Amino acid sequence: MIKIYHNNRCTKSRNGLALLEASGKEFEVIKYLENVPTKAELENIVKLLKIKPIDLVRKNEAVWKSDFKDKHLNDNQIIEAMINNPKLIERPIVINNDKAVIGRPTEIIETII
Repeated sequence: MIKIYHNNRCTKSRNGLALLEASGKEFEVIKYLENVPTKAELENIVKLLKIKPIDLVRKNEAVWKSDFKDKHLNDNQIIEAMINNPKLIERPIVINNDKAVIGRPTEIIETII
């Protein structure tokens, strides 16, 4: 089943959700600020996206700039930072079986649904 890691306050995330709704396909909405992904889930997301954990971080968030920006963090520390501060997780993330994308631009979601 298709999953979207969604933040309703984000325009890009709302656009991604609308695209999935228009597709007519079944999907699950995961409000990741309320249901924070586990370490294993984040590691799997990074693996599916074929990126490093740092590439999943929203580096313009105030908490990143104030608490993490100039530190040399390993992958585990970056994942822990996202677990403890889920606002740092890039959005929307759409997963369809073994494929995943960050929906920026929104149209990229169409490549996996």
